[in-house]
Parts: sequence; C-alpha cells; structure tokens
Amino acid sequence: MISAVPASKLVRVASACLIAALCFVTGCGRQQPIQAKQDGAPVPIKTSRVVARDVRRVVQSIGTLFPYDETVVSAEIDGRVDEVNADLGDYIEKGSVLVRISDEEQKYLLAQNEAALRMALERIGLKDEKDRLKDIKDASEVRRAQADLFDAEQHYDRTKRLVDQGIGSRSDRDQAQARYNAAGAAYDQSINSVRNLVQDIERQKALLDLQKKKLRDTTVKAPFAGSVKERQVNAGQYVRANTPLFTLVKTDPLRLRLEVPERMAPWVRNGQVVEVHLEAFENRKFSGKVWRISPMVEQTKRTFVVEALVGNPKNELKPGSYARAALPTEKTEHIRLVPVRAVAYLFGANKAFVVRDGNTIESREVKLGDRINEDVEILEGLEEGEMIATTQLNRLDTGTRVAVSSTTTEARVDKRAE
Repeated sequence: MISAVPASKLVRVASACLIAALCFVTGCGRQQPIQAKQDGAPVPIKTSRVVARDVRRVVQSIGTLFPYDETVVSAEIDGRVDEVNADLGDYIEKGSVLVRISDEEQKYLLAQNEAALRMALERIGLKDEKDRLKDIKDASEVRRAQADLFDAEQHYDRTKRLVDQGIGSRSDRDQAQARYNAAGAAYDQSINSVRNLVQDIERQKALLDLQKKKLRDTTVKAPFAGSVKERQVNAGQYVRANTPLFTLVKTDPLRLRLEVPERMAPWVRNGQVVEVHLEAFENRKFSGKVWRISPMVEQTKRTFVVEALVGNPKNELKPGSYARAALPTEKTEHIRLVPVRAVAYLFGANKAFVVRDGNTIESREVKLGDRINEDVEILEGLEEGEMIATTQLNRLDTGTRVAVSSTTTEARVDKRAE
C-alpha cells in the first residue's frame, strides 16, 4: 500500500537536492592554488655544492660532411657513346677513361684540316707547319715580283737615257715607264698576298689544333681522383655537348661545415684540431683541422660558418652525414658549475633549488651556459659554495622543508680532476 507524501515535504527535499548540486558544481569549478606538496615529514634529498673551476673552453657544434670536390663531367662534343667504363660507387683515378665517344667523324674532319694547311704552306714555299717564313720577301711569289720590278726598272732607265740622247723615241720611254709602274704595283700586291697567306696558315693551324682537341674530347677522362656519385649515360646513347655523363666526388679529405655562435668567434682559429663523432661510429673519434672561417655572421641565426678538413683515407665516412664536433680552444675561464641533474625546466624557465639553513628550499631561476661532461655552467642565479638539491626536484618549491641525506660535491670534483 503506497502512502501519499505531503507536497510541502517534497518541496523541501527538492530544494535541499538543488542546493547540494549547486555546491558540488561550485566546488568543482573553483581553481585551487598550486602549491608544493607538503607532507608531515621533510622531503629527503641529496645535494651538491656550486663549484668554481678554471675550464678550458671547447666549442661544440653539429655540422654536415661535404665532399672536398664535386663536379659534373659532361660531354664536350656531339657523338654516339661507344664505351662506359665506370658506374655508381666506383673509385676512379685521375685521368682514367670514363667514356669513349665515336671518333670516326672527327678523324675525317682532322684529315680535311691537315690538307687545307698543306695547301696554304705550299703556296708560299714551306714544307710543313714547323717551317717559318723569316721574311716576307723570301717568299717565291714576292721574289718573282721583285725580279719583274727590277727588270722593268732597268728597261725604263735604258730607254730614258736613249731618249735623253735623242736616239730613242718618247713612245718607247712611255711604254717602259708604264711597265715599270705595273711591276711596282704587282710587287706590292705580292707582298700583301703573302701576308694574307701567312695569316691564313696561322688560321689553318688554329683550326687543326681545335680539331685535334675535338678528337681528344671523344675520350672523356676523370678530372681528379674520386668516386662516382651518379652515372647518367649508357653505351649507344647519342650525346650532345654539355650533356652530363657522370658526377664525381672527392671524399678524402671531407669538408665538415659547422655553424658556430658568434660569441665564440675569438676562440676559433685556422689550424685548430677538431674532434669529430658520428652516429654510425659511436665508439670512434675522428680528427680534423679548421681550414676555412667565414668572414660573415648569419644575421638570422647569429652564427658563422667554420669548415674543417677530416681525413677519410678508407672512405668510411660519407658526405651528407651529420657529425658532432668539439674544438678545444686556448680560452680558459673561471666558471661556476653544477650537476646537470640539479637543474629542472619548469614553466618555461630553468630552476635550481638552494638549501637554506640546512632544511628549507629556495627556488631560483638560473641562466645556463655550456654543458661540460656531466656538469652545466651557471651564468646567473647561483653563487659559488651554495648547496643545491640534486634529487626530488619535482617535489620542491620555495619553503619546502627538506632533510639532506648526502652531499656529492667532493666526489664530483675529484672525478672531474682525474
């Protein structure tokens, strides 16, 4: 049997439920202040001291390996490829034949040029291209014209004397003078003609040398010792001048190109030794030397480019690989150091936790410098000798009570001094 509930009692129950729901929603929506976790007992921590040491600066950077030389070997003449003597990855000595292009047409053109040169030499009485005409007047054509001129001059002189003596006729003198004048013009023309022939001989020699070069160009040789990066030609292919055939790279030594922060510019010098580490050779160290330093700083990155030469006699290292490099310098500075584990990155800043009065934490924002092995340089925020926490950093904040269990300063310093 169901008994009826009074309406007034239902209203009171509904009101109570509504108030409870509002309190629950309001309590859930209210943001509680973030505080360091506080337990009844102090937080047990390990600590370390901020130490100051004289440290020799080492410039560290990540760079890329590049070939010492890289070139695209192209055809210099048109023709069909008869031979291809190299392929991807092959090591090629300087002067080795990479490609042979058909030379039949070039040989015919060479014979044609040689015949044209012989004809030009014979016109001035030379036997071969090694002969030289010391004086233009020694040419046979000039000597003949000179003989005709001399004969015409003698005949004119005799006729003129006879006319002066009243023996000869004036018409004979006029004919002799005309012949003399014609012989003089022929002599001048012969000299100009021989000069033109000499110039033509030089032109024919140049054409012959050019054709000899074209014949040599049918054999494509390696310009330097290196490895084949890419092959772009096949036997039987017809190529034209400037058609790429091979890409060659010289990989010993390699160029290591690094980007160094501008503040380290005074520390980098030509000839500095570079220690190089690669991911592919985790337990090995390669060495090189700085040989090029850019005179400009990249304004967007605030870095400048340094190139080092890294020996690669066994071709173990490959261009394009990333490498980590360390450049020990002569720059020594007195700096403050703390263990890397003593610094936490929280809310966009690096924080360290200083122990005050032996049992209370003070949170400090610190500015970091270079990392040196397991330590990091402190530029701002900590002073030498201060005790800082190295464990439980996620539980610490200003005011947190702690209990120091051990301090590792002396052990750390001794380890670094070894």
